[in-house]
Amino acid sequence: MSNILRTFYQSPLSLTLVTTKREPHSSPPETKRNTGILAGVHPVREAFRAGRTLDRILIARGAGGPRIQEIVDLARERSVPVRFEPRDALDRASNSATHQGVVAFSAAQKYAGLDQVLEGARLLVVLDGVEDPHNLGAIVRTAHAAGAAAILVPDRRAAGLTETVAKAAAGALEHLPVVRVGNISQTLEGLKKKGYWIYGLDERGDHVYSETDFATPTVVVLGGEGLGLHQLVKKHCDVLLRIPMAGVIASLNVSVAAGIVLFEWKRRSSLQPQPARMKT
Repeated sequence: MSNILRTFYQSPLSLTLVTTKREPHSSPPETKRNTGILAGVHPVREAFRAGRTLDRILIARGAGGPRIQEIVDLARERSVPVRFEPRDALDRASNSATHQGVVAFSAAQKYAGLDQVLEGARLLVVLDGVEDPHNLGAIVRTAHAAGAAAILVPDRRAAGLTETVAKAAAGALEHLPVVRVGNISQTLEGLKKKGYWIYGLDERGDHVYSETDFATPTVVVLGGEGLGLHQLVKKHCDVLLRIPMAGVIASLNVSVAAGIVLFEWKRRSSLQPQPARMKT
């Protein structure tokens, strides 16, 4: 049906056609609700009581009292990271909803324990501070396709398992475990003792990724956006790899770099088995 309204006005001398455009019908704006964010003491407390998996908790600096302390205690009991942030950070996170000094982020998937993923694992991917959820989701998808057994992430300064991550992973999050660890450097040392070889990706690495024979079992460590690998994490790597660049841009997006290196590992590992590291 046309959106043009035609109205005729007749005067004693003439017939005039006035044409106006009809405004399209508009419904009241739908309120956008992020189901992955819980704001307020009561919703967060009830989420804990219901056994809902939470990724992390934000507490406003200066907030206190028995109800806030109860949230903190519940989070510690369930190993959910708690961060104390300025109140305006909570305002932004909750889209200015009334949060009473508490905001929680629910997880789209439960984290696995490290001991649950090590048996028979030939490839682990460790992320040293990847904070963009789209990058994390893309890496989960790529790592699963390349044959990784799990992804390890730190509990701080890293993207959590949000709905955005799940969507970017395109279903791979249902099949690839993600493990949250407290300290990346200590975790790498522990993996070395279990026989893993640690390969870090760094733009100033000494070895070209495509010329490297990966020893198994393998750990590939990828740095965060912008900063790359932390210096202490580099020191715990056995080999630092680099991807040669032809252009003036010195680095790639971390999810793109992950695909390049992980599929090179897959290609080489399918050609011939590499000697394993002796456990210490």
